[in-house]
Amino acid sequence: MARDFPNRQAIEARQLGQLRQLLGAILPHNAFYQKKFAQLDPAVASLEEFSRRFPFTTKEELAGDHRAFPPYGSNLTYPPERYTRFHQTSGTSRVPLRWLDTPESWSWMLENWKEVYRAAGVGAGDRIYFAFTFGPFIGFWLAFEAAQQLHCLCLPGGGLSSVGRLRALRENKATVLCCTPSYAIRLAEVAADDKIDLQTSAIRRIIVAGEAGGSIPAARQRLEALWPGAGVFDHHGMTETGPVSHECPSRPGMLHIMESAFLAEVVGPGGAPVAAGETGELVLTSLGRTGSPVLRYRTGDAVRPVHFEDEPCACGRHDLGLQGGILGRTDEMVIVRGVNVYPTAVEEVVRGFAEVAEYQVRVDQSASLTELILRIEPHSECADPAALAGRVQAALQAAFHLRVPVSLASAGSLPRFEMKAKRWICGD
Repeated sequence: MARDFPNRQAIEARQLGQLRQLLGAILPHNAFYQKKFAQLDPAVASLEEFSRRFPFTTKEELAGDHRAFPPYGSNLTYPPERYTRFHQTSGTSRVPLRWLDTPESWSWMLENWKEVYRAAGVGAGDRIYFAFTFGPFIGFWLAFEAAQQLHCLCLPGGGLSSVGRLRALRENKATVLCCTPSYAIRLAEVAADDKIDLQTSAIRRIIVAGEAGGSIPAARQRLEALWPGAGVFDHHGMTETGPVSHECPSRPGMLHIMESAFLAEVVGPGGAPVAAGETGELVLTSLGRTGSPVLRYRTGDAVRPVHFEDEPCACGRHDLGLQGGILGRTDEMVIVRGVNVYPTAVEEVVRGFAEVAEYQVRVDQSASLTELILRIEPHSECADPAALAGRVQAALQAAFHLRVPVSLASAGSLPRFEMKAKRWICGD
């Protein structure tokens, strides 16, 4: 049955009402935002006024607040005994942020995750295999509990090897796989090594997150070739926000922000809004996570907005679209001889070569100019690894107008990843 989605006027009216409720709830009690907004009139007449008058929140501010008020910071609207959930950021580039949630905030995030499942066409009767070790990262727990509430059979994969997970998802006839794009590729690699035929798998949908690969065309094509009969479905979120977006069911490679839950902006380096189709930074206000909210939070995600003001998207939604999904992290962009290079753009090139099993990029800043050096690990069946390296180097030259040296790595020498992949290495 087709769903009816709210138009822009209805979306924005609801957002304004939610924003006013949020400000009314947090400003009397939340020490972090009390201090930050002390000189501001909390009454807002419009969303535009809110964006004009209220300052951004940054990760650096939150990290400083956590250092000043350990272990959880002062961005807590209620007394500590109201909080029942603890999670933390991955801390891949800095000290992890520890985050607490009340039952009410947790329920709000579960509703958002359930919307991801609905958009993916997943629901009661599906058997979802969660191919990761459960730890302090928020997405695992939300995805699992939201699936339970939708009456899916939830199959945890913690504590198992990749071979063990492959056998479990086959024996339990799992229909949905949840993991990072890198780990879905790794599972397929292990299946080939152990003569496990994925064509006989019941997996029909692979829901990916944690990396940008789900919206990179070459990475999607690679995944769908490795998992015959399974469609890739992308979404993204953060510990600081919970689930934020999901892939458009009608336009693969584009994410829709769930604007029933978030006020989203896309801004340039100076903080001004960017025009549709231009690249900017995603800024989010979580409208229902009252216990530990973020307001005008600079996520560091580079995105390209698509607006549906008068006419809806092909899927019927008017929610903000992000063409190409998350294009990269603003703090991960590397300037190489005047060219802006995002890791996702390099992955788009490399994943176009099915003979490449894994790769690693070294950022060499020892000289006056930054250089990139790429190592590739060919699949064992690659007939001419040297020729493959030459073709990858030529493709990088064509894509970036840069010479990026490509060298060969021996079989199995490059790391594989269950969590977020770390393929870019800084050093001499």
